Amino acid sequence: MSAVSAVSAVSAPFRLSSEPLDVVECLRAVSHPGAGGIDVFVGTVRDNSGGQSVSVLEYEAYASMAEKEMARIGAELTEAFPGIRVSALHRIGRLAVGDVAVVCAASAPHRDEAFRACRRLIDDIKARVPIWKREHAEGGVEWVGWQDARVAQR
Repeated sequence: MSAVSAVSAVSAPFRLSSEPLDVVECLRAVSHPGAGGIDVFVGTVRDNSGGQSVSVLEYEAYASMAEKEMARIGAELTEAFPGIRVSALHRIGRLAVGDVAVVCAASAPHRDEAFRACRRLIDDIKARVPIWKREHAEGGVEWVGWQDARVAQR
């Protein structure tokens, strides 16, 4: 019995959590006997951004919509890459440097499909899922990738 199969079943293949993320949970969600390759992406909080030191990140989300969109992305990938399984866990709340912010995993009969599916999974999550990031950096606190539409642009 493998170490992955010896652990209890995964709670959901796509979910948000205010608790630390478990990479093995994501692996469990995609593991199966037909998987010839499993690719895992782990995104962590780094100590800098745009040339400034970062001390903390805060992630906020519209939770039910975010989980539904992550599952929709998973369904699209399953259709695009026959034989794959995907899972993604994303952290919300206040994270320190070094904390795991997101885990994505993809399994496939062959490694190429696993690599491509995992890359597309994280890229689509970053582009489409309503999760917002606020950086605490030397220059102050600001939302990343978001501009207040109420403020006139100059």
